[in-house]
Amino acid sequence: MKKTNFDAYLDAQLKDEDFAERFSRAGDAWDVALQLAALRKESGLSQKDLARKLHTSQQQISRLESPAYEGHSLSMLRRVAHVLKAEVKVVFEPDHVRKRAVVAESSAKYGSR
Repeated sequence: MKKTNFDAYLDAQLKDEDFAERFSRAGDAWDVALQLAALRKESGLSQKDLARKLHTSQQQISRLESPAYEGHSLSMLRRVAHVLKAEVKVVFEPDHVRKRAVVAESSAKYGSR
């Protein structure tokens, strides 16, 4: 696949540790959102259906499934997981491991120079 100008720009930006960390955090929120939406859909539930089961609003479910949202609470994620027959796992990684992984993942996803 041919590298685009954006790919080259992203490669350059990812060399900055602060940018790479922010980029990774944004990716984490995106991953949570996609996983929640996929699990809900696999369960055959609409956002409104899931909201009813959780005694919350459809807007709250929409917020949880938004890649831009970073306010997920562990208690809410556990409630959602319980209804969707899933499990929540949290992993802590030392900074030096995470930073290497961010650069490696980003290079794999977007190509390396």
